[in-house]
Amino acid sequence: MRKSAAATLGTLATTIGPAVLLVAIAIWEIVATVRAPAEVPDDRAWDRAAAAVRSQHHPGDLIVFAPGWIDPVGRLHLGDLIPLEMAGRMDGDDYGTIWELSIRGARAPETAGLAPAWQGGFGGVTVRRFEREPAHVVSDLVALAGGAELRGAGSRPAVQLAEVGFAPHRCAQVIPAPGQAVTLDFGRIPLGTRLVAYAGLADVFTRRDVRDPGRLEIRIDGEVVADARLGVDDGWVRMEAATTPGEHDVEVIAEAVGPKARDRRICFAAEARR
Repeated sequence: MRKSAAATLGTLATTIGPAVLLVAIAIWEIVATVRAPAEVPDDRAWDRAAAAVRSQHHPGDLIVFAPGWIDPVGRLHLGDLIPLEMAGRMDGDDYGTIWELSIRGARAPETAGLAPAWQGGFGGVTVRRFEREPAHVVSDLVALAGGAELRGAGSRPAVQLAEVGFAPHRCAQVIPAPGQAVTLDFGRIPLGTRLVAYAGLADVFTRRDVRDPGRLEIRIDGEVVADARLGVDDGWVRMEAATTPGEHDVEVIAEAVGPKARDRRICFAAEARR
């Protein structure tokens, strides 16, 4: 519908002139505004959906909303069941039960590829419950970041709940000097069958003012197993590498790319899983 509307307005622009086009756009926006309430579930629908979740919810169950822009509405009704640790999660793989509340047929990234064990509809809000075997965490690099050896020009890692990609994430944040790299040497730590990591640039105001990218690299026993360029619009970037179970040397290298990359707040989280 949006592409069709854009094409129609583009045609109008070439045939009727700017003034009339502005009137056409205004009429289109009024029609869209009038129609919007009928397409969005009301509070009663959300109350019923939330009651369905509460009736079967257990502590530790993950709650997600789709599409992402309805997250504030969902939290208004179920926010007391979403602790800070859950809100700032690295991803959803550590959770065995996931409740998804969605509208307009949307699905959350955390439930991709999963089949619901139960679902119900509540006036436009669809509730689904998913059950699966959660990931087993062998080592959490965020928890270990404070003890890592620091090499290079930059700040020591600070564990915090940071805004990355307009969402909260628990991560270790480092700020390398412009054009420099910081290495965090974790020494020998236990690994499982895979290493899953995420990284991004924290703080919306810094991203607005400083457009230069960052970069994150992970090495195991001196070999690069994951490497990502982190742009200001990239959000929370996932990396994954297969690993051999046992103790291995692990290093994380964060770089502020370019001499103008000041205050480049690179946040990362990583788990060794099996």
